[in-house]
Amino acid sequence: MAPLSTIGRSVLTFLRAIGQFFIFVTRSIIHCVIPPFYPRIFVRQIIEIGYLSLPVVGLTAIFTGMVLALQSFTGFSRFNAEGAIANVVVLSVTRELAPVLAGLMVAGRIGAAMAAEIGTMRVTEQIDALTVMSTNPFKYLIAPRVLAGTIALPCLVLIADIIGVMGGYIVSVYKLGFNPANYLHKTWEFLQPIDVISGLVKASAFGFIISLMGCYHGYTSKGGARGVGKATTSAVVSASILILGINYIVTEIFFAGSK
Repeated sequence: MAPLSTIGRSVLTFLRAIGQFFIFVTRSIIHCVIPPFYPRIFVRQIIEIGYLSLPVVGLTAIFTGMVLALQSFTGFSRFNAEGAIANVVVLSVTRELAPVLAGLMVAGRIGAAMAAEIGTMRVTEQIDALTVMSTNPFKYLIAPRVLAGTIALPCLVLIADIIGVMGGYIVSVYKLGFNPANYLHKTWEFLQPIDVISGLVKASAFGFIISLMGCYHGYTSKGGARGVGKATTSAVVSASILILGINYIVTEIFFAGSK
């Protein structure tokens, strides 16, 4: 019976964790839409997530666009289809690369920071102190971060779209010898609103996931400094995996809708 009891305890622990997570998600969403709000904390999180993440997202986007142009040229030149490079760059950047790579970069930077900050507050009993002072921790800590992440990441991705396409343009024009006007014309002619919209929808979902996982793992951390370290790692890993999974689901939805 010992093996069965071990399996049973594992299943119950897993179901308990799933239940706690969905309760946390539900409470977070509810507190995002009902007052009171903390606009100063929200604005500070917008700056932290959006503005301060611009350098890393911008560098990631421009080098991705440049590499994509080079690799596309290497492949298309075998079929004498070099003229399709502009189309491939703008489609790949706006639909997939910009939202996914920006999400992963922000998850590593912001998800870890949120988990570390809130986890430190948890193990030092600062969250309990907020409750004693009649301040709802979900209102004060969780809701502003979730809202800020959901709003800031699409803005980052929109900028990453422009920078990524510019990276492809720089390589195509100044290294591969493309005509600048012709390259821009093909880019603008091929780009459709749904390409940008699908990327922004993904970015909004990714921003929600990143902030939610960072807050959840920080809020439920325990065990002192070691527990905060585990929470930080778990926040980044879980957010990254969920980003890749949600990316496929949203892509499938838009793909099915375009049929």
